[in-house]
Amino acid sequence: MPRSVNAVASRARRKKIMQMAKGYFGARGKVYTVAKNTVEKGLQYAYRDRKNKKRAYRALWIARINAASRLNGTTYSKLMFKLAQNGVTLNRKVLADLALNHPEVFKAVLDSAK
Repeated sequence: MPRSVNAVASRARRKKIMQMAKGYFGARGKVYTVAKNTVEKGLQYAYRDRKNKKRAYRALWIARINAASRLNGTTYSKLMFKLAQNGVTLNRKVLADLALNHPEVFKAVLDSAK
């Protein structure tokens, strides 16, 4: 019985990796074995940084809310405590947007929490 190598699938697999490595510097974009390692590492970074992006945005929102609340005479932690006590269910993303783009509405939210 002749040996089956299934060249079509093997070629497609290599082609997929080389397509993902397009634009990389030097051998990283030209040599399959090097490109494969680089693409795998890049995918690991992408997976990790999708999680880190959420973390970074949350930190940014908290910093913006804190700055705006200090301009209005309170702190972030006191504001969030009062909002929770009064049942205001605005999340940090919305509060940060209000603080940045609509300071008068943010002040109204802050006043309703007092």
